[in-house]
Amino acid sequence: METASLDRSIQILNAHKEQWARLPVRAKWQRLQGIIRRQVEVAERQVSAAARAKSIPPGPLEAEEWAGGPYLVVRYSRLLMKSLQDIAAYGTPLVEDSAIRTRPDGQLVVRVFPTGIADRLLFAGFRGEVWMARGVTRENLAENMACFYRQKEPAPKMALVLGAGNVAGIGPLDVLTKLYLDGSVCLLKLNPVNQYLGPFVEEVFGELIQDGYVRVAYGGADVGQYLCDHPGIDEIHITGSDATHDAIVFGAGEEGRERKRKGMPRLRKRITSELGNVSPIIVVPGPWTASQLKFQAENIATQMVNNAGFNCAAARVLVLPEGWPIAGALMDELRRTLATAPQRRAYYPGAEERYERFVSANKTAQAIGSRQDGVLPWTIIRDLSPNDATNICYTTECFCAVIAQTALPASGPGDFLRHAVDFCNEKLWGTLNACILVHPETEKELGAGLEDMIASLRYGTVGVNHWPVLGFGWGITTWGAFPGHTHENIQSGTGVVHNSLLFDRPERSVIYGPFHVVPKPAWFVTNRNAHKILPRLTRMQASPNLAKFVGVMSAAVTGL
Repeated sequence: METASLDRSIQILNAHKEQWARLPVRAKWQRLQGIIRRQVEVAERQVSAAARAKSIPPGPLEAEEWAGGPYLVVRYSRLLMKSLQDIAAYGTPLVEDSAIRTRPDGQLVVRVFPTGIADRLLFAGFRGEVWMARGVTRENLAENMACFYRQKEPAPKMALVLGAGNVAGIGPLDVLTKLYLDGSVCLLKLNPVNQYLGPFVEEVFGELIQDGYVRVAYGGADVGQYLCDHPGIDEIHITGSDATHDAIVFGAGEEGRERKRKGMPRLRKRITSELGNVSPIIVVPGPWTASQLKFQAENIATQMVNNAGFNCAAARVLVLPEGWPIAGALMDELRRTLATAPQRRAYYPGAEERYERFVSANKTAQAIGSRQDGVLPWTIIRDLSPNDATNICYTTECFCAVIAQTALPASGPGDFLRHAVDFCNEKLWGTLNACILVHPETEKELGAGLEDMIASLRYGTVGVNHWPVLGFGWGITTWGAFPGHTHENIQSGTGVVHNSLLFDRPERSVIYGPFHVVPKPAWFVTNRNAHKILPRLTRMQASPNLAKFVGVMSAAVTGL
């Protein structure tokens, strides 16, 4: 470990943190224009590098690297730029009064998605909401937005961002969140798994690096520990595992475990984090047609196999209603879909060992595909008891392409949903994201009860009919654990990222979408045109216009 260069980076950032904190808003949003332009310029090279590293062949799977990298950075930067332009003109990001409502229990809800005509066309029938913490009202909402920009004397801060190793866009988006929501200069320490992305990150953030507001560091756990302990670091943001969080906060080994038991952290800096989840999909019984069943099987499979299952938001537990007549047909269709999904190299360290732990602990594990050296089959662990609270599938994030299935009693949709909410809240580890699949007729039957059940779910993002990770990708919604975790019981972490409208006191985000979408969504694993759609979507996000929208739709419908 070369500490001199790390010390020099920290010295440079600290020398410029006050300048960044006081930089005029206009100068800050102008730098986002450069990030957008440079990210588009490096996009093809970056995607090619990621595909090589993950052994992704040319074709549809390349879309994952577009969606999880350049697309995210370009879209989020554009949304941040709009918010800062509003702050420069009006003192706060603008929210239309018609987008604000208050639930019967007094909780304020703000509809934030779609953001414009391009979103309305590309995501017809979708909407996204941010639900605020108690005490935020229609009258004081503006006072609970963009608090950093209302400070006359903002405190300069220097943040360490410990980047994730699985998805290319996570580290850059975490840096943008710290820069533009918290006003902190940033040192991004790349994960060794994907540090090949470093040259692209440095190119995209080139202007901010040159100005002394961003630096990039490389290395393993020793470098991360050195940086966390460094007196020049004011605060830390982690995307990773709860084990990494605990090692940083309390220390390693038995001494660290004892500190955690006693509530005696060795590190007392402000730490925010996103630490994974055992993500449930709750399948509400209803009159599903054959085409709807096929669509939702592909939806479930996508949530399971995207990025070879190495996602904190990947589907981990499928919660079905006991006695639902078409439950068997849904599972059959899911198996058929998984059988057509290309098997992937298990590129993330420890995947094969984790896989063995899960399948050896459950005799009902069913592999779909063959086990090869470095390649894991998609696997369903069937018919778990919902009462087996200690099952590894409920207590531990597997971080590979394994999904468990259980069934709960159901005298009807409402009764089932109540049981499912209690099961997810009480039995499953983590609070990051949950998905509910509900037929439109069933949704009508449930009425206001559906939203009441959403309110009862203790998850930071809830997706209705679609993968909650859409909320991660939209950028304008929040992404993070449900509030309330402590360092001693960290689960999915603390704080939120993204949140381009700069809400200071969000509670959760809720994503709604149609039960069946045509043409097939670009993020579905079964979309054979995805690699043609995502490059166009990325360029469209840089500067949306009608011609680019037509190009996207042409690729979506015809594949040309």
